[in-house]
Amino acid sequence: MAKQFVAEIKDRDSVNAVFLVKDKIMAMAKNGKPYMNLRLMDKSGDVDGKIWDNVDALDKLFEKDDFVQVRGKASVYMNKMQVVLAEIAKVSEDQVNLADFLPESPRNIDAMKQELADVVSAIGNHHLKALMETFLADKPFLALYCKAPAAKGMHHVYLGGLLEHSLSLVKLVKSIVPLYEGINEDLLVVGALLHDVGKIHEMSFERAFDYTDAGKLLGHITIGVELVEDRIRRLPGFPVELSILLKHMLLSHHGQYEYGSPKRPKTVEATILNYLDDMDSKINGIRAHIAKENASTSRWTAHHRLYDRYFYKCNGMEDEAELQGEEEVPPEQVGTVQQESRPAQRQEKAGFSNRPLQALENLDLF
Repeated sequence: MAKQFVAEIKDRDSVNAVFLVKDKIMAMAKNGKPYMNLRLMDKSGDVDGKIWDNVDALDKLFEKDDFVQVRGKASVYMNKMQVVLAEIAKVSEDQVNLADFLPESPRNIDAMKQELADVVSAIGNHHLKALMETFLADKPFLALYCKAPAAKGMHHVYLGGLLEHSLSLVKLVKSIVPLYEGINEDLLVVGALLHDVGKIHEMSFERAFDYTDAGKLLGHITIGVELVEDRIRRLPGFPVELSILLKHMLLSHHGQYEYGSPKRPKTVEATILNYLDDMDSKINGIRAHIAKENASTSRWTAHHRLYDRYFYKCNGMEDEAELQGEEEVPPEQVGTVQQESRPAQRQEKAGFSNRPLQALENLDLF
């Protein structure tokens, strides 16, 4: 039987499929009865799953990160799709195709890997180029760098997300640099490629995306600086100041202390990286949030908890598409349209004319 994917589920559909348990939370309803809230996922997305009955017994059958066969009914609630489950059972890993369950970048990984190699080969500063070449020559590192997601839930939440996000920043850097004099483009490019490098060890991504022990205890910024420092120590003659400037970019790319940044940006290049990183991650996150709601006909998304707002789904391009679809009158025929083809002029209501007392003119008072 063909796999039923999350993205294919529509309102009132019967659901009978295998999913990966991304989250599992026990909760209590207002009437004091326990229920289970699940986050079920596959490579096409994720969906809420609700279990209202026999919760205590079913809780013992599976855990987070297990594969489960579910049967239930889909419905849209509060502009979000959910599946009320009637049955659930654990499925062994050898019975599933793992490629069906982890989302991947929409971009081809091999193409992005080649783009990465091209970017590194174009770096002019031989110290920074040598640093990046040591990373690319390390096959285990490169495999992780090309596979890791960029985040657990905020942006680029899919395999290859880290590489896609880093290359996007490189494109943004190359579009910004010509606008300002005196910017160190090579430093910015390398900062873009390495700013999130610590995520290869901060996150686990064999099943559902989660944080490793090192990720929880140290975080990707600290891990990233350690990785860069280790490589630089192997390169004789690497300038001390250049090393400090690069590591400062990693330490400050979140911008503010409250956003987990150990330092705030104190160079022009670090400031540019901070803003470009923030922009690219937010745009990707917002677009992903909108894309998740294909089941909803509302012009507004559900509330985004992290951004603390709703997003309007439309941007005017729909109106332009409708106008382009209408038959245009050739320029030589303009003015020759038949009178009857013109829309009838709306009759003006007397009460809203510029002569509101016109209806009284025939009375003896005038």
